[in-house]
Amino acid sequence: MARRKRGRDLSGVLLLNKPLGDSSNGILQRVKRLYNANKAGHTGALDPLASGMLPICFGEATKFSSYLLNSDKCYIATCKLGATTTTGDAEGEVVQQRPVGVYSRALMAQVVARFSGEIEQIPPMYSALKHKGQPLYKLARRGEEVERKARSITIHRLDILRHEGDELDIRVCSSKGTYIRTLAEDIGEFLGCGAHLTALHREWVAGYEDHPMVSLALVEQLAEQGFEQLDEKLLPMEAALKDFPQVELDADASFYICRGQQVFVANSPPCGLLRLYSHEKAFLGLGEVQSDGRIAPKRLVSSVE
Repeated sequence: MARRKRGRDLSGVLLLNKPLGDSSNGILQRVKRLYNANKAGHTGALDPLASGMLPICFGEATKFSSYLLNSDKCYIATCKLGATTTTGDAEGEVVQQRPVGVYSRALMAQVVARFSGEIEQIPPMYSALKHKGQPLYKLARRGEEVERKARSITIHRLDILRHEGDELDIRVCSSKGTYIRTLAEDIGEFLGCGAHLTALHREWVAGYEDHPMVSLALVEQLAEQGFEQLDEKLLPMEAALKDFPQVELDADASFYICRGQQVFVANSPPCGLLRLYSHEKAFLGLGEVQSDGRIAPKRLVSSVE
């Protein structure tokens, strides 16, 4: 017996400005109910004490959410110098306090140089990474600690925005897998005083740098006016894929690729992933160029309007 669908079938991306104090999943469920959506998911969780851009994908857009999860992101963070905590942020208990010195601009320039580019970072215990099937944060809450391997990440840009007393504001544009809490701790160790994260705001997710965010309060307000007002805030599902070349298929190629077959397209790029559009300008999904030049379907939408 087929499972009965609940909610509306809609596709698109909402760039929500996540408020402080709520979990990403909790916010997702609230927005999903407001939209009465059949299917929704977020792309990259923010901790309850973090705010900022949380892309929420509806319907067919969820098929491309992994490209947002793996994309670069930019944050503004406040580090409290002089104290380290069990969690690396303000939610944890203080485990060590050290005096905060007077740090020169030259030393801060060394901080930027040391933590820019490709660096090694050890993931924190309070993270969703798993050890033998168990999330690390569950082990940490039981007082357990396991060895974690350092991982290579890339800090594309690190700016010192403000340094007053024991507070340090930074902007970090980084690759996937970067833990800003760990970066704050590492900067504190470099300065010799320790540090933890007290505030975090995600400015953008790659692909949406120039798009404004929508507040939860506005979503709730628009929900009272009807779905038409809400749906106007959705971006097309392919908006985050703009860095992939675009290829338009003729009617025959559109027909065959939507049925899982490979097709030849004249003057297409020689390799890589492509955004595929039908001859009627409808987004079909992603394709990948094969060694013989044909384009194979990679991730397709279920239906084309």
